[in-house]
Amino acid sequence: MTSRKLALFCAFVLMSIKPKFLEGQQAVASSGTMREAGSTNILAHTPQTPTLRERNPRYQLCKGDVIEVNFSITPEFNQTMTVQPDGYIALRDVADVHVEGQTIPELTRTLQDAYKDILHAPVISIVLKDFEKPYFIVGGQVGKPGKYDLRGDTTAVQALQIAGGMNDEAKHSQVYLFRRVSNDWVETTKLNVKKMMHNGDLAEDLHLRPGDMVFVPKNTISKIQRYIPIPNVSTFFPLPVP
Repeated sequence: MTSRKLALFCAFVLMSIKPKFLEGQQAVASSGTMREAGSTNILAHTPQTPTLRERNPRYQLCKGDVIEVNFSITPEFNQTMTVQPDGYIALRDVADVHVEGQTIPELTRTLQDAYKDILHAPVISIVLKDFEKPYFIVGGQVGKPGKYDLRGDTTAVQALQIAGGMNDEAKHSQVYLFRRVSNDWVETTKLNVKKMMHNGDLAEDLHLRPGDMVFVPKNTISKIQRYIPIPNVSTFFPLPVP
């Protein structure tokens, strides 16, 4: 075979192979694109981690609580004090500060800030000596309405059983949970206890917080708004006095 014929033969072979090679490359690229798109699609539909709400909030100081404050480096500033009716505490050598509603970590930072002008980086530890015991109230059409100690994790349905259960005049499908959200407002949540017990599903059974009130109305009651001003609530449903 002459050199000219050999060159023509090689050119023919290359021309016949190149389209197949390009098809293979396109197929690989297309497959890679599909896999990439598929992986992107999977990520797009991956469910996000649910955000959990805090169910056990820290205790907030109330009027009448007794706290013991200890200064590790300067013990001469150690003191025991009571939260006054106006929410303030009287501190040694510094001005009074308002502490009602604060948690112990928040109070620690408040006291460190109060003493920063006379003490360098004070190390403070706080012990809650006496405080208002956590409680809940059950009222309305139950066997034993009243105020109960909140001991451990307790739900609304469990609270009803602690209070003697609902009587014959109770509206089981319309039980209300009242929760104070500020000094002026109370949040109301309607619970269908009848449905929960009938279906055997307590997923909607709310966990109580200190100060909550569960109210069981009679068979007929007007609709209650979600948020009610404190004065209006206390007209119909007496709330605990802090």
